[in-house]
Amino acid sequence: MSAKGTVEYSGKKRVTILGSSGQIGAYLTEYLRRGDKYDVREFDIVNGDHQDMRNIPSPELHRIIQTSDFIFFLSFDVGGSRYLKKYQHTFDFVNNNARLMVNAFGLIEKYKKPFVFASSQMSNMSHSPYGVLKRVGELYTQTLKGLTVKFWNVYGIEKDHEKAHVITDFIRKGFEEGEFEMMTDGTEERQFLYAEDCCEALETIMESYSDFKPTDPLHVTSFNSHSIKYVADTIQGQFNLLGTDVDPKYMDVRIKPGLAKDSVQMDKRNEADNYILGWWQPKTGLHDGIAKIFSEMKKHYEHHS
Repeated sequence: MSAKGTVEYSGKKRVTILGSSGQIGAYLTEYLRRGDKYDVREFDIVNGDHQDMRNIPSPELHRIIQTSDFIFFLSFDVGGSRYLKKYQHTFDFVNNNARLMVNAFGLIEKYKKPFVFASSQMSNMSHSPYGVLKRVGELYTQTLKGLTVKFWNVYGIEKDHEKAHVITDFIRKGFEEGEFEMMTDGTEERQFLYAEDCCEALETIMESYSDFKPTDPLHVTSFNSHSIKYVADTIQGQFNLLGTDVDPKYMDVRIKPGLAKDSVQMDKRNEADNYILGWWQPKTGLHDGIAKIFSEMKKHYEHHS
């Protein structure tokens, strides 16, 4: 800040990440800071109540959007299937997401900023409050001529256990409880994308922003489907390797399949649109991605054991 309270400008593109401590936001913040190319500004409720996007009015949000050159709107009250099953039908879930959208989109409209809104491949699933709210975000985005990206099950290290997605959830339970219980029978299939690949896609979209129209189908995914059972078996394989090399107790890590069918996505099959492959391609296969996440999480448990 200068003496007059205005923001000093470094000459670098000022990129604001709304939801900078979430699963994708944390990776994107770190990724964009690597090359010293951008002035990356974080905005997330974990930094304090002044960065709670539900606050209306929010002087802090007002200031950061006004002074941004580009915005990634990743902020949402969301988690993996376990979290959604528990909370998405509650007043707080719907209200939290409605308020933060009204707030942020209103300011983006006021200052006419280029932005990307993070949607989900679930946005056409009318049985899901989460999907419907994401669809509302897409409609806001189209009216403001922003770009919508649809994420398909991005995975990476997560700090918030309650909101953890399936891969980190299984690995954590394997380390902490010696077994991991599946919510379903595991036959449902998903397309998983490694967080680092997701970051590359987002940077590419930002840098090629004028190439795209608001109606373009920007599906950010691996374009490969795997069953939850495959994910569980791959993680169990990582524990078996650890049991052979490090500690035999890990040989006993077990999968407990559930009996239920998938109720969160109703095992709906959306087709991924591969339009984005003209600009970006994912690099990390699911097996390699799981091995990377497992290795990172193993360090944490070794450190705390």
